Amino acid sequence: MKYAISLLGVLLLVICGTLFLQYQVFSDKLDTEVGDFTYTQEIEITYRNGSLDIRQHIHNLTNQSIDISWPNLAVSTDCFLESETSCDRLSEDKTKFEASTNRNASLSYIIPLNDGLKSNQLLKDIFVTLNNGYAAYSTVHISTDSDVQGQWITGLPLIGKQSLSLVNYSMFAGTGEISEIYWQSGEMSIQNVTDQLTFYSHKPLSKELSKQLKAMPFISEDHIVVVQGGKNIAVQPGKRIFFLDELSTASLNDKVILSQVRTQYELEESPQWLSEVLASFLTDSAIGSSKSVEMFKTLTNQMSDAQMLSWVEKLNDIKGSKVTPEQLDELLSNVFGLHTEFFATNEMTEDIFPFLFNDERDVTVEGDLKEEVKIILKDGQILYPLNPILESLGYQTSVGENGYYIQNETQKYRFPQGYGFYVYNNQRYNTISEPLTVIADNYYIEETWLQKLFSVDIQKDESSITIKQQ
Repeated sequence: MKYAISLLGVLLLVICGTLFLQYQVFSDKLDTEVGDFTYTQEIEITYRNGSLDIRQHIHNLTNQSIDISWPNLAVSTDCFLESETSCDRLSEDKTKFEASTNRNASLSYIIPLNDGLKSNQLLKDIFVTLNNGYAAYSTVHISTDSDVQGQWITGLPLIGKQSLSLVNYSMFAGTGEISEIYWQSGEMSIQNVTDQLTFYSHKPLSKELSKQLKAMPFISEDHIVVVQGGKNIAVQPGKRIFFLDELSTASLNDKVILSQVRTQYELEESPQWLSEVLASFLTDSAIGSSKSVEMFKTLTNQMSDAQMLSWVEKLNDIKGSKVTPEQLDELLSNVFGLHTEFFATNEMTEDIFPFLFNDERDVTVEGDLKEEVKIILKDGQILYPLNPILESLGYQTSVGENGYYIQNETQKYRFPQGYGFYVYNNQRYNTISEPLTVIADNYYIEETWLQKLFSVDIQKDESSITIKQQ
């Protein structure tokens, strides 16, 4: 009995030990599992001998393996020994930070500049980024020799600058990431319109324009800079630095806000109006072409306040991902609780395609499944596409000078649009409502008219609609 009790005790100890070890492994796995995180950074930039010498200090790292993305132009990449532990996490191949409880690391690298520093030069994607990481706060120090006269712009708020006997120094700091810097010879006046917006311009902004800009909504909360540039500035906008010849709310809408949209969403393969519609909803103001404005107004008129809040929330939720018309239709269908293809159909048309809902059920006509028959719901009406249904029922259809014509061996119809009547076998019949509706050059017939005029029986269930002649 003693041996049995002793053996049981040993087994319990082994089991408990095994469970403890498994828990430790599981806990360590949770702590080192790769996930999204934020960090802060301080970047020191020194311009010398035609290159930017950069030291990037990264703080508040998580205890996980983190892949490092070095700038494409970077050379002499290495860690920087700022403290005893600042190089501990960098892997031997310099491609990642190893998992560690040490939360700080420092890197150094050089960005060579062809022909040195040139005026009106926007340098993009020149800093290290971390996979799955986002810089919540950035501080940037830039130093040049005293004989290099000009102005640095980063997109972050300017904290201060100083010219000493041997060096010119500028400091910037603010929330969010930084991916580009801009340098120009000469000096522009700096006008801080709001905490979010700074202008670099040759002339002061008018009081009226300042007032309009202060009331203007922006998509991102990160500070941005707008530089007034003439024809000599041939640069593309950055993520937080924008260049405008004319300082106005219209030019800001066209360039700054749309650029912010394209920065926050993947829209490379999407039509221009999609960016403009997104910008309109995110700023609650009509932006872009006549088609974009009309689409914005159309959807706004269809939505209740609660639906609008839900829709904008869904648009914010998909920031950072690829956006397609089909994806927006799915989100819009969730908002309304009914299926719509508003964005997808507008991608296929030059003019605006009207807003309507789609019945997703399969349609069978005289026993044959008709995939081309798409029933729509518009303005409280159930509308059926005429051509494919009537042709399946043995009718011939055509469009003529005096209306839409339908006939078979014994029946002839003519439907003039907008006259309040139709002709059947050469006899006129007045109507209170129009039997036919034209949408994007396609003819549709209202459900009750389809049943009445062509003697069809329509049966519906959850998955299908069946149409048969009586």
